[in-house]
Amino acid sequence: MTTAQTAPPPSMRLRELAFGAACAAALRAAARLGVADALGDDPMAAEDLAAAVKSEPGPLRRLLRALSCYGVFAERPDGTFAHTDVSRLLREDDPHSLRAIALWCTEPWTWDAWPKLDEAVRSGHNVVQELYGKEFFQYLNEDAPESAHVFNRAMTTSSKQSAKEVAELLDLSGSSSVADIGGGQGHVVASLLEKYPSMHGTLLDLPQVVENADPRLREGGALADRVQILGGDCRVSVPVRADTYIIKNILEWDDESTARLLRNVRETGGPGTRVVVIENLVDDTPSMRFSTGMDLLLLLNVGGAKHTTESMVSRITAAGLVIDDISPVNPYLHAFDCHVPG
Repeated sequence: MTTAQTAPPPSMRLRELAFGAACAAALRAAARLGVADALGDDPMAAEDLAAAVKSEPGPLRRLLRALSCYGVFAERPDGTFAHTDVSRLLREDDPHSLRAIALWCTEPWTWDAWPKLDEAVRSGHNVVQELYGKEFFQYLNEDAPESAHVFNRAMTTSSKQSAKEVAELLDLSGSSSVADIGGGQGHVVASLLEKYPSMHGTLLDLPQVVENADPRLREGGALADRVQILGGDCRVSVPVRADTYIIKNILEWDDESTARLLRNVRETGGPGTRVVVIENLVDDTPSMRFSTGMDLLLLLNVGGAKHTTESMVSRITAAGLVIDDISPVNPYLHAFDCHVPG
């Protein structure tokens, strides 16, 4: 039975941290096996769970025992296993499911890249291009379609969960049009169009992303007559005029790409245009462990970075935008409300 323990001594704590990959791998295995989906409201024996997920009972018990040490599932005195608030988030049907996020953070390319973190720290450059001979997203879409699919699902999950909070926060009553730049499947622009029935919107992202846009935005959808869907790379150009531009969780590439995107928006929008940049930050205390982990992963794959408030402010102002307000969207996201000066 797994029980709560006092904090381990430093030597054991370091050993535990060195085995952090085991925890990540165990999460991935549980997600891919569908263990959380097979486990219902009542505790189950490892043998019954193994039959449900088509695995061997002995190894599955070891997997569950390891995850129980981290509060993912709970081992009961009779040897059965039960859900915890954490393990339920691995279920596909949970409204706050993080299964796709757990898979994205443990995709095969990450296991190739993490051992080269010291090289990335020394050089300040990503290592994926050296590993695979091409830029990260090109590699995903051309050579790792399953990982590309996982990425899109993870971004969809994240966007769905925050889109309504973004729409609730933003007062766009003075805007007649909004453009969601690099907006994935368009959950943010869809939520804003639902909030403002007379507003028109545009979704811009890579062609292979927008072809799977939110059904509300596609032909026959409830919002289709008020939205334009464009396939393109916002780092190359932003070919759409709007009163307000939303840029959410994409200013994490290298500095040159970030500057180019902000400059594209500024030049296309023109004086007076409102630009709302939404990011989670590495000085945002509630999400520090996750945010700093993603920060290092961004260094490895695209040479990018999560931002501190100060670094985000410096990049926005360097691009020629004026920041009017900074406010939290939720405990993990902040909105930088800006405008293009006259």
